[in-house]
Amino acid sequence: MSVWLYRLGRFAYRRPWRVIGAWLTVLGVLGGLLIANPTQLTNELRIDGTPAQNVIDELAERMPEAAGGQGVLAFRVEHGRVDEAGRAPALLAAVDAVYRHDHVVDAREVLAAEAVKGDRSVLLRASAAIPHGGPTPLMADGQTVPGAVPPGSPTQLTANGTPVPGVLVSADGTVALLQFQFDEQTHSLPSGTIEDTVAAAEQAVEGTGIEVLPGAAMSEMPELVGIGELIGVGVAAIVLLITLGSVVAAGLPLVIAISGVAVGVGGAFTLSHLVDMQSITVVLALMLGLAVGIDYGLFLINRARRFMSEDDLAPEEAAARATGTAGSAVFFAGLTVVIALLGLTVARIQLLTTMALVAAATIAVVVATVLTLLPALLGLAGHRIRPRRKARPEGRHEEHGRFARRFAGFLVRHRIVTACAAVLLPLLLAIPALDLRLALPTGASYDPATPQRQSYTAVSDAFGPGFNGPLLVAAHAENGALEPRQLVGVHQRLTAVDGIAGATLVGVNAADDTAVFQVVTTTGPDAEATKDVVLDLRAHADTIAGTGVEVGVTGVTAMSIDVSDRLADAMPLYLATVLLLSLVILTLVFRSILIPLQATAGFVLSVVAALGATTAVFQWGWAQGLLGLDAQTPVVSMLPIIVTGVLYGLAMDYQVFLVTSMREAHVHGADAHEAVRRGFAGASRVVAAAAVIMVSVFAGFVFNPEPMVTQIGFALAFGILVDAFLIRMVFVPATMALLRDRAWWLPRRVDKALPELDVEGGRLSELLAKSKRDAEDEPEQEAPEPVGV
Repeated sequence: MSVWLYRLGRFAYRRPWRVIGAWLTVLGVLGGLLIANPTQLTNELRIDGTPAQNVIDELAERMPEAAGGQGVLAFRVEHGRVDEAGRAPALLAAVDAVYRHDHVVDAREVLAAEAVKGDRSVLLRASAAIPHGGPTPLMADGQTVPGAVPPGSPTQLTANGTPVPGVLVSADGTVALLQFQFDEQTHSLPSGTIEDTVAAAEQAVEGTGIEVLPGAAMSEMPELVGIGELIGVGVAAIVLLITLGSVVAAGLPLVIAISGVAVGVGGAFTLSHLVDMQSITVVLALMLGLAVGIDYGLFLINRARRFMSEDDLAPEEAAARATGTAGSAVFFAGLTVVIALLGLTVARIQLLTTMALVAAATIAVVVATVLTLLPALLGLAGHRIRPRRKARPEGRHEEHGRFARRFAGFLVRHRIVTACAAVLLPLLLAIPALDLRLALPTGASYDPATPQRQSYTAVSDAFGPGFNGPLLVAAHAENGALEPRQLVGVHQRLTAVDGIAGATLVGVNAADDTAVFQVVTTTGPDAEATKDVVLDLRAHADTIAGTGVEVGVTGVTAMSIDVSDRLADAMPLYLATVLLLSLVILTLVFRSILIPLQATAGFVLSVVAALGATTAVFQWGWAQGLLGLDAQTPVVSMLPIIVTGVLYGLAMDYQVFLVTSMREAHVHGADAHEAVRRGFAGASRVVAAAAVIMVSVFAGFVFNPEPMVTQIGFALAFGILVDAFLIRMVFVPATMALLRDRAWWLPRRVDKALPELDVEGGRLSELLAKSKRDAEDEPEQEAPEPVGV
């Protein structure tokens, strides 16, 4: 591997414009494809096979008019009533503007059609027989049906004495709630539809003191790159400049990372019209691609500069050797990240599979740019990346790593204490994870300044938390059409369930064999009590349905519960897969039994610490003020499995770079303790810089307005912080000192059976040394190019 990469690096250095031209061609082709087929992203979190998704699919077939996405607008006033004489006309105009908007189902037309049926309308006959004792009014196809409500409960907005479909006014009159349907799922609507709908309502109430607050279900796509992400990249640039001491050298890793991400994410964009691609998928690929690209570029450039400074090599030879040595480590480090991401496919969840494939492909492209485009750019830079001062060979370890050697010496002398401390601290940080609760983001997950959070708070205060995530219960006749008495029975049994505030018959399909009830719980969509209600409804489905009727529970809240349970069930299998892969790959890389066990144990400590810190910050609310956050909600459902895979891959990067340096010192004759000191001194500086860069990039995503991105960014940033500076910089050196030469033990039969990966570039060094000896033995002849280049 190292010899082949050496030749590749030399080719790219000598022919930079060919390599650069090839990458520019790829970018041009991708750009052309994107112009021809614009990007299509979705916010839908669909997991096939879950109970809630099965009900949705059945409804789409039996009752397509109920298959559209839900729209929610809250109209709020600070003083007075939203429906008072001076504001009511504007509010009615806003409702009219929404109903007349393209892709919005006009509830007034739906009710008119039911009225035409007269006594033949199962919906109206059943509605007349259902007692209205709950806080929710009667609705048809998601829209309000005229009916009485108890005193003190929300009332319907009226126009000339006639109730307006779909609009509730709170008891104190400060909030009006408009619930409506789109004719398609929100992710399938034409671009700008949701924004235009909200704008139409805002224009109608302008100047009246009424504030329009769209619900979380009407969120547009999250921004892929914001000010926080740019600040994170800026911090990374500063770290590069400090580490490398050259503007040219510091700029190259940034160019490489951006180029790799442009190709990887651009390629994903070109496929978005063929496969359903969630916006979080692209954000994750962007996040990982930037962090990994900058880190890997730093590793290779740092090695090339060391070859120039310490071995006095020409820029071309330094770039080629850096590609052969550091490039080998980059290749295998990138391979571990790719394998960890592809391991997500074992969960057999389409959402995770797409996310894993896109992120893995982006990482693979980034590695390719590091191994080809970076040497080409080094060819253009030439001597400009050479360090200003040349290090003295005889004192380079002391000169470049004096502090690192002293710290490594401290770890070696106090190896038992430091190893125990490095284990106990992550375990303490992991304690909050014992209270970990998983759910998909709701309006409560957003920052208080966002419309989604303000809408959630206004609706909760005015109507009750259950209105922010009502359940949908579908009732289907096993034979023939539904009868009104059957629907009345279902309603009675639903309202008798503990935790349900009210149930409303919201629609019956044209065949009269399927009906939908909207069920409002007494607690919010992410509360444990709400989950208990869903489980209770499903457990007693036969009792609730009655004779000849089947019922199923769905809705955004039920879907969130099912997604969380499905991801939690997939976690043990995925974790076992990752741990097994970790042991196999690291055994191949380090040719050792104990080092893979050590690395895997460290990875587990990093993951549990990251999950504990994420739980403490987002679920318990600790230190949110320091981070500019203010939203205590459960942890995002997919975070544990994503963070586990990503942290594994990135943690192994640092393990490879740090332990490879120790192994190199050991191979060159240093005893076990000296190998730890020398290897730590040689690699710790660049590993620390790389970790700071990666933490900065991930931390930039903490300030993304999308709650899912915020939590994943924090978990990865904190996990890398713990892994790099506590596990790899303390736990690994201390345990290496404890193991001494046993760290490199491998049974002889296993050693012979394993392939030689040559991560350290040993074969390359041998061939270069042989080439040099041959040249010295024949001084009268022109020295041949090494390694057959």
